[in-house]
Parts: sequence; C-alpha cells; structure tokens
Amino acid sequence: MSTVSVHEAKTHLSRLLQQVEAGEEVVITRAGEPVAYLVAVGPKLPRESGRLKHAIQIGDDFEAPLPDSFWTGGD
Repeated sequence: MSTVSVHEAKTHLSRLLQQVEAGEEVVITRAGEPVAYLVAVGPKLPRESGRLKHAIQIGDDFEAPLPDSFWTGGD
C-alpha cells in the first residue's frame, strides 16, 4: 500500500490508477492525515433473480391498516 498527498495524487492520477488496476491500494493524505483510500472496483456480479427470497420475511399482517397511534405518534 502506498501513501501520497492530495497534491501528488492530483499530479500523478494516471500513474496511481495504473497501480490500483494492478491490485495495489493507495492512501491519500492531507497534512499527513489519511483522508481516502484509492482501490480498484471489484468485478460486477451478475444479478440473480430470487437470490435473496429466503432472506426476506413478510408478516401475515403486512397489508393490514396501521393503527392510528402510528400516524399520531402515540404509544
């Protein structure tokens, strides 16, 4: 992991992007303090229909009217 200042990052952005594309992470600092990480975007995963269907549960009363207290802020 390399560390560069904001000024250096602006000056050498193309070189830093090449490093990131090669798998390196870059820390960008301002006044010596880390403010950002420059990392490669991971591969885009294909969408899969129904992948989370067992992760979500909908209650039997999902379509039931909400009580008045929900709208008025009462208990």
